[in-house]
Amino acid sequence: MVKTDDSSIDPEQQRAVHDAARRALDRASAWGVFPTPIGDILSAAKLRVAPTSAFDPRRILAYIADKAERSASALKSAISKVLGIYDAGESVIHIDNTVHASKQNFLKLHEAGHHEMPTHRKLFRLFQDCEKHLDPDIADAFEREANNFARYVLFQGDTFRDVAADHPLEIKSVLKIAPDFGASIYASCREYARTHRRACAVYILEKVAFCAETGARADVRRIEVSREYERQFGRPTETAITLRHSLGKVLPIGRKMTRATPVSVTDRNGYARECLAEAFDTTFNIIVLVYPVQELGSRLKAS
Repeated sequence: MVKTDDSSIDPEQQRAVHDAARRALDRASAWGVFPTPIGDILSAAKLRVAPTSAFDPRRILAYIADKAERSASALKSAISKVLGIYDAGESVIHIDNTVHASKQNFLKLHEAGHHEMPTHRKLFRLFQDCEKHLDPDIADAFEREANNFARYVLFQGDTFRDVAADHPLEIKSVLKIAPDFGASIYASCREYARTHRRACAVYILEKVAFCAETGARADVRRIEVSREYERQFGRPTETAITLRHSLGKVLPIGRKMTRATPVSVTDRNGYARECLAEAFDTTFNIIVLVYPVQELGSRLKAS
């Protein structure tokens, strides 16, 4: 099932988020430090991470035993749905330590985003101490802002984009760059497509399943595209990739990676364009990178 958009915000929101993110990086002297020093950023923000075991529901409830019972009940209902929690009253964040370390980095910065945005901190503290809940629309806006804060800090503004531009247009480049920022492959592939100056798209698929009708099938989790790809091809709308789909041939079935393979993609003018697609199995998801052959330049065409 395709996930809903979790990061689009309007220009005014984006300016506020980026300002807060830049302040966080400045305060920790984190620019140009690799991997991005999450601990220094949290410390400079006067944020503490609860002990790793504290995300266990029993430990969280024990931790807040001295808080109002209604606050404990609200937290208890939330912990089954999320991987990170921001306690505005105590300036503490709880992170599920069972997820991969690189994902924990993003989660920590997401919760730090709530802490760094004055409106978030004020309302989180208010609703933490009463029986009311944030309006769903406000909560969704806050989540999007926190995601953008985490993106900006983790990838140090445009630094990831600029580093990626100096590498070949291929999945191996993402695999090489991601550890330098302490980022997961999932987050890095999304950032790669969203910020790349050249035309490319990243399909993030669920694990391959098999069904009687189509054989191999991978449901689409998310699709990210560069501005140039969207200008040429529009934004893809597939919900699943099967063997009948043009990208079906690159599904990495029984292997870790599929090398660049010719595929045909219809552009916005209705013309079939020659593209290349390659895939990588992260064990959690399948990443498919698609880009027009012309993006590789005349050197590759001549070879």
